[in-house]
Amino acid sequence: MGNRKIWEKLLSADRPGAGKVPGTPERTAFQQDYDRIVFTSAFRRMKDKTQVFPLSKSDYVRTRLTHSLEASCVGRSLGAVVGREIIARHGLRDVESGDFGAIVAAACLAHDIGNPPFGHAGEDAIREWFRNSGLLDRHPFTPAQRADFERYEGNAQGFRILTRLQNPANPGLQLTSAVLATFTKYPRPSHIAAELDGKSGKKFGFFQQDAEAFQRVARSTGLVERIPGAAWRRHPLAFLVEVADDTCYLIVDLEDAARLGFVPYKDAECLLADLAGNAISGRRLERLQDPKERLEYLRAKAIGRLLESAAAVFLENEDAILKGEFDDELLEQSPVAVPLQAILRLAKETIYNARPALEIETAGFEVLGGLLSLFANAVEAGAGQARLTTRETMLLKLLPAQFLGHGGQPDPDPYWRLLQVADFVAGMTDSYAVDMYRKLKGIDMPR
Repeated sequence: MGNRKIWEKLLSADRPGAGKVPGTPERTAFQQDYDRIVFTSAFRRMKDKTQVFPLSKSDYVRTRLTHSLEASCVGRSLGAVVGREIIARHGLRDVESGDFGAIVAAACLAHDIGNPPFGHAGEDAIREWFRNSGLLDRHPFTPAQRADFERYEGNAQGFRILTRLQNPANPGLQLTSAVLATFTKYPRPSHIAAELDGKSGKKFGFFQQDAEAFQRVARSTGLVERIPGAAWRRHPLAFLVEVADDTCYLIVDLEDAARLGFVPYKDAECLLADLAGNAISGRRLERLQDPKERLEYLRAKAIGRLLESAAAVFLENEDAILKGEFDDELLEQSPVAVPLQAILRLAKETIYNARPALEIETAGFEVLGGLLSLFANAVEAGAGQARLTTRETMLLKLLPAQFLGHGGQPDPDPYWRLLQVADFVAGMTDSYAVDMYRKLKGIDMPR
């Protein structure tokens, strides 16, 4: 199959379960996807989910919501630049560079939608609770089902939200296959016989309950198989989503850290200036005296250089990417790799280990572990034959109906009912999780 045919399939506007719903020149199917994501409750809740500095009192610092919006803007520009060249190379018909941009922007907008409270520490807290709770030992789970809990992954939760949990009667948002495949940076399940190499095999992108949904997406877009029917190579545009995410979180996390005083402004300026390189106008920078304005200018120039570098690496390796032979980070193969690594080292040493972040993320382990313990034990008791305690009965009443089985009772399938508890807890905002934990533990009394 020639590259033109491959790209035509990769840009599939089919909506799994709904067929191909035509867009209009004014609002394409991929732009519709973007809008559908914006109007979801899961997207709105990201306004109170940790980016780097949890529950920050500053009105400047990014949340998952603002980070996702920024990433979508970067992704749209990067996708359009790459798309323009791909269209010219292969003579793609009825496709515009804006379609590439819209696909990447929609995937970027949703890329963190499955993150639990307290960021990556929240993922660790959920994994740790399931590994140590003993609940998984009570049931004959398959190795794959067990791995879904023990290796719990926000990326898989995001795919689940988009295809199942939002508008469950549909089910899901019924996004296009192109956007869903681009969203899935790790197109593999949690458990396979032998671990996969490459960037796309590092984590997993869908739970066992959602494996068939991803199989439909993979068939629709023609993803390259790694393990027949089980694991695939990335959709090429997923590499651009990764660049947009990495660009925003590294550069703007540095900016946030400088604004909060964790990194000196001069250090942040030097790092961003190295990254921006020749894109900087010395005369323009000299006219800016306010450290915040200087940082904003350097940030914009650094992002521009990163996008230019990533697009060049992508286009240079297009054939290998389409064949599934390229499985690395685009920016690691570019001239900006060295200055970008300097920012990453500083981030790991200073920003991500800042005391306020560590304090609240550590508390997040207690909060999420406590909530999982309360609700998981309640549904386990409700699914058994023993008489429920009064407290267990009350906890089941507090669990929304969408996270229970038919008739408002815990699902008879232990895998499904524990996954539903994880859905409930992972969907909470930071503040809501803390508030519910304090109330259920009797630390605060409801007013």
